[in-house]
Parts: sequence; C-alpha cells; structure tokens
Amino acid sequence: MTTMRVACIQMRSGTDPDRNTEDFARLVAEAAADGARYVQSPEMTGLVQKNRDALMQAVRPEGDDPVFAAAARSAATHGIWLHVGSTPILREDGKVANRAALFAPDGSRAATYDKIHMFDVDLPNGESWRESAIYAPGEALVTSDMDGATLGLAICYDVRFPHLFRDQARAGATVLTAPAAFTRQTGEAHWHVLMRSRAIENGAFVIAAAQGGHHEDGRETYGHSLVIDPWGAIIAEKDDDEPGIVVADIDLSAPAAARGRIPNLRNARSYVHEKRPDETTR
Repeated sequence: MTTMRVACIQMRSGTDPDRNTEDFARLVAEAAADGARYVQSPEMTGLVQKNRDALMQAVRPEGDDPVFAAAARSAATHGIWLHVGSTPILREDGKVANRAALFAPDGSRAATYDKIHMFDVDLPNGESWRESAIYAPGEALVTSDMDGATLGLAICYDVRFPHLFRDQARAGATVLTAPAAFTRQTGEAHWHVLMRSRAIENGAFVIAAAQGGHHEDGRETYGHSLVIDPWGAIIAEKDDDEPGIVVADIDLSAPAAARGRIPNLRNARSYVHEKRPDETTR
C-alpha cells in the first residue's frame, strides 16, 4: 500500500464520558464510510473536565473505559486503524494517565502511549493550567507499525518538545501525530507553525485531530484539525472549531522522498558545548 486515506475527527467533548463515547463512535463511522483506513480522535476524547474532584469521580480504569471499549469495537467493525488521541485513564496506583491507544483493524490493541510532557503554564490572558496536579506523566517514547508506515504517538503539549519527534523519526516513524486540546489563545498563535515545523524538521506527515469550541467545563479550544505532508504543506484542515471530520489521502512514499531531498536526519552530528567567558569582564 503506497496511498492511505486518513481522517481526523474533531470533537467538543464534555463532562459526560458516555455521551462523548457516542459522539466518538458516530464520527468514526462517518470517517470510515468516507474510506478512511486510519482515523484519529483528539486529546481527551472521553472526558474534558478541569475540576479535579469531578474528574476523579468520572475517570475509570482502562478495562472499564467506554472509549477504549468502543474503539476496539469500531476498529473491528470498520476494519480500520483507530487511534484514540487520548482519554483519561485511572491507573492501578490511583493516579491518572493521559493515555492514547492505537487499535488494529481486528480490534486488538497495537500500542498505548501516556503523555510525557505536562501542560503547566501561565498564559498572557490569565489562563493558568497545571496538568501535573491531576495527571502522572508517561516515561516511554512509542512508535507502532501500521500498513507500511511507522506511526509516532504524541499528545498536544508534546509538540513543543521537538526532540521527542526527532527521536521518533530516527526510530523510523514516517507519520507523526499530535492529537490535541489546544487552548484558543495558544492555537491562534502557534498551532499551525508548530505542527508544520515538526513535519518539516523530520520529513514526515503530521496528523493532529483537535478539540474545538466552548466546552462544558468552561474552557475554549481551537479546533483546526490538520494533516500536513513531509514538505510542510497543509493538505487537509477543518478550518473551524466545530465537530466533524477531515479526510486526506497521503502517499506513504513521500517521507522517503522528502528525506532524500533534505537528509537532515542523516546529516545530524553530535557536538559539545563550549561556554566562552565574557571578554568584557576580563
């Protein structure tokens, strides 16, 4: 297979996991009906809830999570690769993981990834986020083979740490992912340039499904789900913050071609840091 149809499902997940799961399954079915072989949902597919107490009441262990169960069924029903961008999962130690999962066309779990980088920031408009107050960070880089491509798994804020994507590319990833729940403020400023940069730097596709709009917990997310080619061109975008799908056909030979033109992965060199004294203080 040299061409694959891929899809992002854009959501506006709320505080009811069961309703979010229904919306997820419906949009997955819509994307599969449009011929998508790989479908990606956004970060926090199953629950967008910034109140810690309310989240802890709603979050479930992996074996009881409705999104993961629905994803396994949907992947098998439609015969697709189904990537849950992330959903909160209660770990055995009582902590919460921001966890992604890739399901194979037979419904089996091909890979899981826990978000490594926690969104602990203070934004100019007064928004303050402390993801580490609720979630435990992951510790492992994850890639997975998929129909002749190697997929790199990442989540949202990870996109600001280019070494993670570079390490995935060096490990063979040709399709990088960054499903997200970007705030509107950061999305308007940085969403497109960050996603395009990760594609260009690594000569890889970047696929990023997004949350969009005003959510029940009070936050506002940016939307604009994207598919970007290895040369940095946006080949598909849902150019709004409304729920729905965006579909694109990607050429799986394109990463090799881009890396052949600009072989920066091969040309990278190690180096040492030599700190020079300030000449003016001598």
